[in-house]
Amino acid sequence: MPRGSRQPAEAGRHLDGLSQFCYSQVVSWLVVYHPAAESERGDLPATERAAIDHAVEKLRAEGVNLPHPHSSDVKIAVNLRELRPRAGRCRYRAFYRRIGDTFVIGAIGPEAEVDQRGFKRAVATAEERLDAVKGDE
Repeated sequence: MPRGSRQPAEAGRHLDGLSQFCYSQVVSWLVVYHPAAESERGDLPATERAAIDHAVEKLRAEGVNLPHPHSSDVKIAVNLRELRPRAGRCRYRAFYRRIGDTFVIGAIGPEAEVDQRGFKRAVATAEERLDAVKGDE
């Protein structure tokens, strides 16, 4: 290389760059709503709907790796998780389950401390809807 010339930053790191490229490609997880859950989402106030939408985007981006406080197991249910918009500071939750390679949102409902009865009702509704979806596979 001639004196005073600079080597491109990528030179000498070709294989590293290739390897990094292979592992850093964006994978988007499929997230769908049960039709009734989509309707429940539409009934939310605009600010709460936007918070749910943002949490769903995080689920699409992170999938099974979405950490607490953005997602957690629902302790009163079997194989059900809750999306926790605003890291849990939102009044609403999206209740979902992974079915195959897809996350299916079965219901939208209130946060447990805001409305315990509404939370339990939304959890039961999500389980019922998602069990029916799973039965259709």
